[in-house]
This record gives sequence, C-alpha cells and structure tokens, in this order.
Amino acid sequence: MPEAKYLLVGSSHAALEALRAIRQVDGEGSVAMVTQDAHPPYSPTVLPYVVSGRSKADRVSLRDGDFFAAEGCTFVPRSRAVSLDAGRKRVTLSTGDVWSYEKLLLATGSAPAIPPVRGLDTVKIHVLRSLDDALALRAAMGTAHSAVVLGGGLVGLHAAENLAEAGLSVSVIEMQGQVLPGYFDAKASRRIEDAFGSHGVRLFLGRRATSVVSQDDGVAVTLDDGRIVEADLLLVAAGVKPVVDWLAGSGITLDRGIVVDDTMRTNLPDVWAAGDVAQARDFASGETALIGIIPTAVEQGRTAGRDMAGDSYLRPYEGGLPVNTYRFFGRVALSIGQAAASDGVEVTENEAGGYRRIVMADDRLVGYASVDEPFDVGIIGELIRRRVDLGPVRDDFLARPLETGRRLMSEGWR
Repeated sequence: MPEAKYLLVGSSHAALEALRAIRQVDGEGSVAMVTQDAHPPYSPTVLPYVVSGRSKADRVSLRDGDFFAAEGCTFVPRSRAVSLDAGRKRVTLSTGDVWSYEKLLLATGSAPAIPPVRGLDTVKIHVLRSLDDALALRAAMGTAHSAVVLGGGLVGLHAAENLAEAGLSVSVIEMQGQVLPGYFDAKASRRIEDAFGSHGVRLFLGRRATSVVSQDDGVAVTLDDGRIVEADLLLVAAGVKPVVDWLAGSGITLDRGIVVDDTMRTNLPDVWAAGDVAQARDFASGETALIGIIPTAVEQGRTAGRDMAGDSYLRPYEGGLPVNTYRFFGRVALSIGQAAASDGVEVTENEAGGYRRIVMADDRLVGYASVDEPFDVGIIGELIRRRVDLGPVRDDFLARPLETGRRLMSEGWR
C-alpha cells in the first residue's frame, strides 16, 4: 500500500501552494499529490487562451516533472479520489490504489454545474473546466459556424469572446438581467455588454433556457419567452460546484463545500481542505463562504500547508476577499470586495471616461469596481483589508482613489 506523510488530493493552485508551504517547514517528510487530471498542473485561467490557440496545451504547465523530483513529491495523475476512510487514514483512488496518510489535504476544486434544462442530457454539450475541455472546444470550433453559451459569468463570456473572434455567430443566454451579476453592478455590466454587442455577440439577458433538442448537426434552445436559438455548438457555463460527492459517508462536515476553520482544518482529525472546495471565512461577513478565485486558493493552500507541517509562526486565515480582473476585447474591468453591494453602504460613481464605483461603509472602503480605468488591485485590496479610515481624506479619495490610496499606504507602511 503506497503511503505518504502528506497526501495532497488535487493539483491546482491550492495544492501546489500547500506543497511549497510544507517544504518550507518540513524538508524531509514524504509528500504525494494525486489528481484526476491527465496533465501536469495548470491554471484554469489559461483555458480560454488554449481555446483561442494563443497558448499551446503542451506549454501551459505550472510545474513539471523536474519540479516534483526536486521537491521530493510523488505526482500521481489520472487518479481520481473515490472514497475517504478517515478512521484508518486511507484514500481510495479510481485506479484501485489505496493511499495511507498521516495528514491529508482535500483540494479537489470544482466541476461544471449542469442546469436542469429539459433535454440537455440528450444532446452534445461542451464545458470549460479542464485542459481536455478546452482542447475539445477548440476542435469543435473548427467545424462550427454558430454557438450558444448558457451562462453570462466569467467562463461563459471568456468563451463567447473566443468563439466570436474565431468567426462564429455567438449567442449568450443569461437568466439574470445583466452579465457578471456576482461581480459588477448594472452600469459596469452594461459597458461590458455593449462591448460584446459591438462584436456581434447576441445577449439574451433575463432569459432562461427551458429545453434543448438536437437539430441536424446542432441544437435548438427554447427560451422562456418562446424564442428559439439555433447553433452548431452548445457550451454550458452555468457556474460550478465543489467536488465533494466522493466524500459521502466519510463523516466530514459539508455545507455548500467542505467546512473549515481559520487554519483550513476540517472536523476530521488530520484532514484539511483548501481552494474552490473549501467553505472558509469570508472577510466581509465573517461567515463561511465559497470564494472560487486563485488568490483565495493560494492563500488557503499556504495556510493549510503550514498548519499541516506544524509551522509555529502560522497566521490564521483572515478571510476571503473576492477579486476579479476581467479582460475583454482589449479592455479591462476590475471588481474587488462588495463591489455590487447597495444595501447599508454608500456608493459613489464616476463615469468620466471610464467607469468607477466606490462602495464605502462608515468611511471605510468595502468594495471597488472599474471598467476602462487604471487600477491597482494591491492598493485597493489593502485599503479594504486594513479597514483604513478614509474620513480625513474622503474628498481626495473619491476624486483620485489610486493616488490617494498609494499615499495612504506609503505613509502607513512607514
């Protein structure tokens, strides 16, 4: 039976950062990383570029075999975890292998959520969550003339942009009244929507797909208002869900994801979780939440790894802060913190040139969004995390947020 002092299930940002953190504290303990993916680790953010052809699949790896050899880590691809026996400290894989561990990290990430649309299970669909998904979508684009995208979130819009730039006629169906509703307010979203419209992408906002049927070599999607959208290719990008089904019966506490404390520990002894699968503290509310972004995965993985290795200088996790930088058609939008909030906060907007939205509570910054404006994620993020009192410089900050923020941070750091 293979065994490891540290067994890491998953191979993306959270698991890789946990490995780095473990090795900073424990240079000798055996480590193994098992993953269902067939490829060396890569970032999901590269997938749209694989679809477009700007990045080659064999050149997107975050780490290679030499890295794992140097770190003394056994890398086990094509091996999906199927069950956890926490009492005996064993993880069974799809290959039939059973790994024993002393300490276990669950970093299995998330998988595409398939909406309950009638007929969707009877037609050919594409998703975009893995490198193989990206390669399959790119291959399908080569023979398609039109595409329908279910979902107007980040994944759906990235894909829609690539499909449109490849010459396909693209339609996006989003059940909310705007694109990117979880990240931007309506005014910011409208600028993004206008950009897609100017590039020929049809947006069906506030509309829901009710059924899908095969038609010739493609599909026909019926909307809740009776309209029918036809296409050669159908991409489902209706969100994601944490990969936790394999943990049924393990005794681990599950809610929307795996519930963890501020050191990423689960309720089971010697079991941690990090990344998209972990339901950890939210910075703004103090409640637990799923925040599926790379900076959060990295921070959680680092916290878990240090705690697993017994780092006496460990700083507890401060809470996740949503941060999204979205680039589209050569333009850029930023969303951080409670950027789309409206209740119990004060909102200041500026539409001179680009668009800027500043969200404050009690003279403290809690959210910021911009489209086509310069930004500094580090400065804005620090102002939010440090809960800096902006009352004394309020007018300057509202007029010149980045310049004022940089000055405040430089003074504070001194």
